[in-house]
Amino acid sequence: MTTAVKTERITILGTPEFKEFLTREAKKEGVSLSQLVRQRCEKKPPNNEDEELLAALVKEVSTATAKAKLSLEKGLNDAEKVLTELAEIRSAA
Repeated sequence: MTTAVKTERITILGTPEFKEFLTREAKKEGVSLSQLVRQRCEKKPPNNEDEELLAALVKEVSTATAKAKLSLEKGLNDAEKVLTELAEIRSAA
C-alpha cells in the first residue's frame, strides 16, 4: 500500500475551544492534530449489513431479557409459595 504524500494545506476556522478539543483528542490518540482530522474524516460509515446484524442482536437480547425476567418472577413466586407453606407447617406443629 502506497502512502500519499500530504502536500495540500487546508485551513479551517474554529473557536479556541474547538481547537483545544481537537488538540486534546489528538494528544489522547498520540497523533498530530492534522492526523486526527484526517483519520476521523476518512473513517468509513458502517455498512448496512453491520447495522442489520446489530439490530438483530439487540432484538435477540431484548427477547432473551424478557424471557429471563418472566422466569425469575416465576421462580420468586414459587419460592414465596414454598416459604408460606413452610411457615404454615411450622405454625401447625
